[in-house]
Amino acid sequence: MSRPSAIALSVLCLLSLPSFSPAELAGSKPNILFILTDDQGFGDLSANGNPILKTPNIDKLRGESVRFSDFMVSPTCAPTRSAIQTGRHEFRNGITHTILERERMNLKAITIAQVLQDAGYTNGIFGKWHLGDETEYRPNRRGFDEQFIHGGGGIGQTYPGSCGDAPNNKYFNPAILHNDHFEKTEGYCTDVFFAQATKWIESVKGDAPFYCHISTNAPHGPYIARPEDKKLYEGKGLGEDTESFFGMLHNIDQNVGKLMAKLDEWGIAKNTLVVFMNDNGGTAGVKVFNAGMHGAKGTPWVGGTRALSFWRMPGTLAPAECSALTAHVDVFRTWAGFAGAKLTPEMEMQVEGRSLLPLLENPKAEWKDRTLFTHTGRWPKGTDYNAAKTKNAAARTTQYHLVSEVVGPGKAKANPDAKVGWQLFDIKADPGEAKNIAAEKPEVMKEMLVSYDAWWDSLKGQIDLNEKAVGPKLNPFAEEYWKQFGGGPTPADYARMNPEKAFTFETRKAKK
Repeated sequence: MSRPSAIALSVLCLLSLPSFSPAELAGSKPNILFILTDDQGFGDLSANGNPILKTPNIDKLRGESVRFSDFMVSPTCAPTRSAIQTGRHEFRNGITHTILERERMNLKAITIAQVLQDAGYTNGIFGKWHLGDETEYRPNRRGFDEQFIHGGGGIGQTYPGSCGDAPNNKYFNPAILHNDHFEKTEGYCTDVFFAQATKWIESVKGDAPFYCHISTNAPHGPYIARPEDKKLYEGKGLGEDTESFFGMLHNIDQNVGKLMAKLDEWGIAKNTLVVFMNDNGGTAGVKVFNAGMHGAKGTPWVGGTRALSFWRMPGTLAPAECSALTAHVDVFRTWAGFAGAKLTPEMEMQVEGRSLLPLLENPKAEWKDRTLFTHTGRWPKGTDYNAAKTKNAAARTTQYHLVSEVVGPGKAKANPDAKVGWQLFDIKADPGEAKNIAAEKPEVMKEMLVSYDAWWDSLKGQIDLNEKAVGPKLNPFAEEYWKQFGGGPTPADYARMNPEKAFTFETRKAKK
């Protein structure tokens, strides 16, 4: 697999840590507690300057962490999750969308969960998976010993084919797939996921290092918060959606605080690496505060791809801020390094990312520049993906951001130059991406376009893995739910799940 070409450039970090030898982190086998929020933006944090939202517990975690301030992810959720699990760009896993079988992660891909499991870790996932709902794609087939998940891209979301949650699922009292059976839970979804994760950690701590993956569906839409959380933001002129969005984040913040207190209570905080991230750019909170960035979720701009990335291990990682250009694809090598796992030649061929261990040891460590690539995907299924090559795409180095955004008919333009082709921005001098400098820097444009073309060409045979895939007639979560609890699909269920299929409720009855 070809790797992106790099431009030689050193990146300085803002604060320094005491000098560590790599051996102090590599192979230290800490517990790994990963918290990933869904649709929280970089600006949706009071410590990052949000004038309304209050997140005291996540702020505290941030202050105790190595903070990667230029950490890039994908523009939407399933792609980011795929890159974290495999250490490579989501297109190489066949993930070019969030639905329609195009969210299913290549079954041949090796996950970081499998690597950690082989290194002696016990692994559990709680919340959102969104990398395939059919049995063979689920986390308990991809390296997780314990799974406690909803289906599809969100609680209650159902699309034609394989991607969908339990029927009529809600944010309150959701039905959750616990290993291979559904449980009808009580409470608000985020509380349920953190409570189950806490219970699981308590049951496994001390026996072996654990990897606990908490992936909330909040604050993704629909924006449904607990009334007491929403009330905190009412009367501020925010509108219903933003009130609920901020309320959902308040609830996450409270759960983070409770879990951090539990780590202290159990005496395992110093041996637990806590990593907090969000999966893509913001949504409902962007109109309130977007940290001076341009763009949001679903766009190739920095506002759609810059994420929070906090790494805390008290007594081992000194709090610091690092501005090195880092990304979700770097998680794989970093966690594998902590676990002391030696990557096989097959893994080396798969993993594109770097290890963050040198920067965690010393944020002023030398870090060569790199080129990272973004594409929103989501072209019409069954069409030639090459026609979308330069639509809603980007290439990023430490200093420059090459962007091509195409805005469809009837949609507001995110930028006045959106349809004029590639644009270039000096992201260091112009973090808001307001001035297109393509005409001023033709040599930079040329070099970055060559890198982008080479990257796109290298995707052949990987990007189209799921493009013609046909899913089942009903979502597997729905089928299994009805099998366990009885009942079955209504004509409305079929209309919702299979709007373009001739298979109907009546023909299913006739076959029985």
